[in-house]
Amino acid sequence: MPTRILVADDHAIFREGLKMVVASTVDMTVVDEAVNTQELLSKVQSNDYDMVVLDISMPGRNGLDALVEMKNIKPRLPVLVLSMHPEEQYALRAYKSGASGYLTKGSPSKDLLDALQKISMGKKYVSAALAESLVTVISDPNGQDLLHSLSNREYQVMNLIASGKTVGKIAVELSLSVKTVSTYRAHILRKLNMKNNAELTRFVIENDML
Repeated sequence: MPTRILVADDHAIFREGLKMVVASTVDMTVVDEAVNTQELLSKVQSNDYDMVVLDISMPGRNGLDALVEMKNIKPRLPVLVLSMHPEEQYALRAYKSGASGYLTKGSPSKDLLDALQKISMGKKYVSAALAESLVTVISDPNGQDLLHSLSNREYQVMNLIASGKTVGKIAVELSLSVKTVSTYRAHILRKLNMKNNAELTRFVIENDML
């Protein structure tokens, strides 16, 4: 029986491209799709899959929060996080949330197939670039303790603020209200003991998260 994969991503073109890549193999097939985290969790609850390919940024709840809940529903279900965000930003959080692998959307198809094959065999997938980054974090954990105090959504909002996006634009991108994003911003500044966006941006840059 081929490995049955559920793809969770809100971009139809990307889902079609991923299905084409998976179709080039003989032992894997995309059997279902989800366009937001609510649909993802509902389908995982109701159906059996061998693997989930998950995007972080989808309408509704943060993908990493959905990952945690999904692992509570099906603890043994392996998940490959496939995201537009660089590994330095989210990979470590993804693994801590239960992911079996993390890959950026700009990666070659060969890397994607390698990740899917390794995860389908019950192993973890870690790219060479990420392995080197993890060594750096371990040897120089500057700022990591502070970052661990942030929730996954707060971490996401922090990176968007540091990239120069306004609260209004972040609200649209994450399908949240401006008030909610402003509340996240306030929590982030308080937890990191910072006063404004400039301090926050400098912190993110100094920790190589952009």
